[in-house]
Amino acid sequence: MMNPTDPKAPRSGSVILAFLTVYIVWGSTYFFIRHALFGGFPPLVLGAIRFILAGLIMMAWSVLRKVKLFDRRAIKTAAVSGFFILFIGNGMVIWMEQYMSTAWVAIIVSAAPIWFVVYDKRNWKDNFRSKSIMAGLVLGILGIFLLFAGNMSSASPAKSNPMQNLALISLLIGSMSWVIGSLFAKYSKPQFPAVVNITWQMLFAGIYFLAGAFLKNEFNGFQIANVSIDAWASVCYLIIFGSIMGYGCYVWLLQVRPAAQVSTYAYVNPVVAVLLGVCLASEHISMLQLTGLLVILLSVLLINLKKYIKKTFLA
Repeated sequence: MMNPTDPKAPRSGSVILAFLTVYIVWGSTYFFIRHALFGGFPPLVLGAIRFILAGLIMMAWSVLRKVKLFDRRAIKTAAVSGFFILFIGNGMVIWMEQYMSTAWVAIIVSAAPIWFVVYDKRNWKDNFRSKSIMAGLVLGILGIFLLFAGNMSSASPAKSNPMQNLALISLLIGSMSWVIGSLFAKYSKPQFPAVVNITWQMLFAGIYFLAGAFLKNEFNGFQIANVSIDAWASVCYLIIFGSIMGYGCYVWLLQVRPAAQVSTYAYVNPVVAVLLGVCLASEHISMLQLTGLLVILLSVLLINLKKYIKKTFLA
């Protein structure tokens, strides 16, 4: 763990701001992905446009900042991690939102902290011995259940479309893939600046999506003129806020904080999804769901902020 008194250690304000960005921005991306899909973008085309443009923007920014991008080891690592994290992990989310509501997608993705604890072998000893982490994980799962308990029976994916069963399994695989890719990038040696990892991961992911779009013939029948203005606005949001800001903060946090703490984004994202539904779609939130929100926030404090504040002020 990085010593807070180390001059190279990240400032507490930067860490908190990065967490808030991942929590809030990524919670909103479910809404905008769905908006883009139903506004005229095929799923793989959407992924290709989003990540290629985001990667090119990051590359241009890196060149202006004179960041060394062209390192063979960095490119090789990003090619692998970008495949697992963005192409498989995020790709499953994009594909699944064709068949399932954003609420159900958020519920399943919320299992990510569990996979981080399970697959992060290097921290098994600390994670499974930490009462706060284990209690936080349990509370997070309980909070997710409470959050959507009121509409689980009516929104059950198996009742409306057989494709949703396959989508359910696919998203679970995608969630695991995201975690595996994240841990691979975190523990790869040597470590490269976050901007280098982000740039190459997004560019490779965009290429993978582009290849998939051609293989599935998604460009046949795709007419840019038929894409709605709202869909284009959603893509811009996904590029700037979802990819560059949100994913950028996520990659940086993985380098400076434990994976179990970073994974708490998966608990807060559904909270943001519910709030967006209430504010933008006039959806109702019950007292049971409000209780779930509070439980989720408590789980985040147990897993993340409690440990960070203790190290900061008691060091």
